[in-house]
Amino acid sequence: MRIEVLNTGSELLLGTRLNTHGQWMGQELFKLGLRIQRLVTVPDGDAIREALADAVRKADVVLVTGGLGPTSDDITREAAAAVAGIELIEDEAALRSLEAFFAKRGKAMAPDNRKQAQVPVGAEVLPNPNGTAPGIYIPPRLNGAGNCAIFLLPGPPRELYPLWQNEVVPKLRALAGGAAAEGMLQLTLAGVGESDLHQEIDADLARISGLEVGYCARLSEVDVRLIGTPAAIEAGRARVMQSFATHCFSEAGESLESVVVQGLAARGLTLATAESCTGGLIANRLTDVPGASAVLTHGWVTYANAAKASELGVSATDLETHGAVSEEVARQMAEGALRESGADAAISVTGIAGPTGGTDAKPVGTVFIGLARRGGETLVQRQLHVRDRAGFKRSVSQAVLDLIRRELLG
Repeated sequence: MRIEVLNTGSELLLGTRLNTHGQWMGQELFKLGLRIQRLVTVPDGDAIREALADAVRKADVVLVTGGLGPTSDDITREAAAAVAGIELIEDEAALRSLEAFFAKRGKAMAPDNRKQAQVPVGAEVLPNPNGTAPGIYIPPRLNGAGNCAIFLLPGPPRELYPLWQNEVVPKLRALAGGAAAEGMLQLTLAGVGESDLHQEIDADLARISGLEVGYCARLSEVDVRLIGTPAAIEAGRARVMQSFATHCFSEAGESLESVVVQGLAARGLTLATAESCTGGLIANRLTDVPGASAVLTHGWVTYANAAKASELGVSATDLETHGAVSEEVARQMAEGALRESGADAAISVTGIAGPTGGTDAKPVGTVFIGLARRGGETLVQRQLHVRDRAGFKRSVSQAVLDLIRRELLG
């Protein structure tokens, strides 16, 4: 079933309000075995009528949000009636519901609110107990512009969400006529690029019957999206894991920091952080996760050399001889954090975020990561993350969390 979503409101295009409807509706429709074919956002005014006229020619269902209020820029009802070729009339039941809404709150209803009781002839009013704007359903048989169902829905999420569940979902199920729901699995991988995945597995995944594959790359991680029958999804998962099992940290949408915190907590392990170039971002990401207090004991930001020496016991001689960005300093930072914190493990980072400060031997983007473990040897890695400062910090924090996952969580 071809579904188009039309979100209305100039505020959505001016950036003063975040448009979350597309994401939310996409998720809700997928639960029903349905998907959005096209998502359009338009400003208030005549653009609504133009976009709606275009949508009903191409879709089986059009879901419109917003523009059902009492003000002059709320013209979604008028636009839908004009496109469908149906007259607008005042619905008595809708008007009584409006009057009851205001009476319950001890307020007089303004005359302009009567506009919200206008409904295309023959259309169904969708009750909205959480606001003054009822939804409207124009079934395909009434639409003179094409065999397309039109839903006019309130814009505020607190009104839209309950109305959707109570009124829209049953009608969509009936319109879909028992569409078979597809399943979806999202694998999230760290430490591997989108092009590497494509090169290694794409051809094999394409040969799996009934499997739809998609990739979504973000900084230092990639989602592999598998959609299809259970058998097709499992075959796709097996192929991804054959080549990239050690890179996959989630099959349920968790963040890397969540996986690390939950994994350390499950094993009864504690962690301390000693950061220089990341400025506390690693500890920040860890403490964004509920339950981090059971895992993270200490977090140092030793940006200056003097702080590295006084707080973590880094050798002043080594700082002078090897520089702050060096294997020796990363090792001593991690071991000092382990010693001072009493934690089971400690992680350290020291690097050159740029845009200046690099040399031929240590270019901008160079970072040393140290991991000290109680009763074990200290591991130090040298990596290169060539990005702007914000991207460098994020990329390094991702590499650190992935190192913890691999080394401490197995």
